[in-house]
Amino acid sequence: MGEIRVGTSSWADQMLLRSGWYPRAVNTPAGRLGFYAERFGLVEVDTSYYAVPVPETTAGWVAATPPGFTFDVKAFSLFTGHPTPVSALPRDLRPAGGPSRVRRRDLPAEAYDELWNRFRAALEPIAAAGRLGVVLLQFPPWLARGAAAERRIVETAERLRPWRVSVELRHGSWFTDEAALRTLSLLREHDLSFVCVDMPQGFASSVPPILVATADPAVVRFHGHSAAWGSGDKQEKFRYAYGERELRAWSQLLVELADGVDELHVLFNNCCGGQAQRDAARLVEFLGRAAVAPAGVSRSG
Repeated sequence: MGEIRVGTSSWADQMLLRSGWYPRAVNTPAGRLGFYAERFGLVEVDTSYYAVPVPETTAGWVAATPPGFTFDVKAFSLFTGHPTPVSALPRDLRPAGGPSRVRRRDLPAEAYDELWNRFRAALEPIAAAGRLGVVLLQFPPWLARGAAAERRIVETAERLRPWRVSVELRHGSWFTDEAALRTLSLLREHDLSFVCVDMPQGFASSVPPILVATADPAVVRFHGHSAAWGSGDKQEKFRYAYGERELRAWSQLLVELADGVDELHVLFNNCCGGQAQRDAARLVEFLGRAAVAPAGVSRSG
């Protein structure tokens, strides 16, 4: 059975910092990441979605964590088709004038390629240390299934090779009837990890939690089941605590999924205060001997 790595989406969310999960004495960025890495062997970097970090920053993340710790990194928003604030771009790549938010078509090809160069440069220190898990391509809810969308997924992923890439799709058209088989086949054909998402159902952005691995590692993200998913702000949408019965049931499903891969990455994104960290820790308990212990500790059994 493959190793199961459990972690959360972000270790420095402002609500987490205010929640009291970190001891008061742990009050520096490096100290917090080190504290986190003592408890989990995996984290998802979400800040890279909002701005491209510099290599000095990512090298600092590596220095703050022990051998064996893994970073999954979310791709910059512009790369996956999200309207991106001009202020999120490096100053020398910002277009003069125009709207306050831009998409790929709003940038010269040279500027867009340079953004990719800088993103790859930011990942290099993590990859060189053997700490890069996958780069997450989280596509927007309006990306419907179609030939052009399929090409976009593949072309975007190719810019990240030879690194591992995971794909999260958030439009129901990818999973209706026979479309689900075609979607999974596409990802499998191009060696892309399908991101299974546990989330509220019945909304335009809802996708079913299909537990399948299309590439290594397999990836599962937990968004929770807030009743305010369709109407609340970000805090209300993700305010959810997984119960013991849910986590026990998921632990059994995750062990089965891990049986066919080298690694399974499990990430809690119910990021409201320290709830994701508490739920992740509880899941590790239920996974027991099947779970990877804190970074650097091998699974036994």
